[in-house]
Amino acid sequence: MKVTILGSGTSQGVPVIGCGCLVCTSADPRDARLRVSILLQAGAGCVVVDAGPDFRQQMLRAGVTTLDAILLTHEHNDHIIGLDDVRPFIFSQQRAMHLFCSAQVEGELRQRFAYAFADSPYPGAPTFQLSELVANTPFEVAGMAVVPIQYWHGTLPVTGFRIGGFAYLTDIKTIPDEEVAKLAGLNTLVISALHHEPHHSHANLTEALAIIARIAPQRAYLTHISHRMGLHTEVEPTLPPNIHLAYDGLEIED
Repeated sequence: MKVTILGSGTSQGVPVIGCGCLVCTSADPRDARLRVSILLQAGAGCVVVDAGPDFRQQMLRAGVTTLDAILLTHEHNDHIIGLDDVRPFIFSQQRAMHLFCSAQVEGELRQRFAYAFADSPYPGAPTFQLSELVANTPFEVAGMAVVPIQYWHGTLPVTGFRIGGFAYLTDIKTIPDEEVAKLAGLNTLVISALHHEPHHSHANLTEALAIIARIAPQRAYLTHISHRMGLHTEVEPTLPPNIHLAYDGLEIED
């Protein structure tokens, strides 16, 4: 399986509008971060995790022409608000886009995209096929066997995903021991780390490193990174040898 980091930034993205800090004005492309998302490709299967406001740009940049499904971690706008932009896939593939999400996320989708769920939607509206993510219930999508992982983004439940030796845990603050047990023997973990300071709903760098130590993957990449984390060239050398800052466009073979 190939994993592409489509976006590695926070809800504001990097650079942040109106910010003149060293990160936001950096010429290093690794310091420019679209909203967080990944692309999973295995055989002919193609799946995206989360569709935020940069979804269209991410699909064009990655050259994605067919898409089997989208897995949604939670209902915050930087993870779902780009779902209207799946319409070209719906039109070209002549089928509804398959979405996997929790019942809570589905409720939010039906409110924010009410026009897509109307009894008589207007011509050209997106159409979705919804499958509910259920705790402790693995599923298959596009030939990939997926294990949902439940954890907490402050007080908000979030779903991460394990596919073979790879796992993706974005917007994490805490994770129960029973969910850590589902992640034993990982080759690669992608996990969020906001910045260096404490935050009420996101793991900072210290907390993310502690979670990585509990899971003990062979290697880990940090994502959902704020401009307050610092320059890639300055932060990367401070990390343990098997832990790295993710960046947009990074491809990981697992």
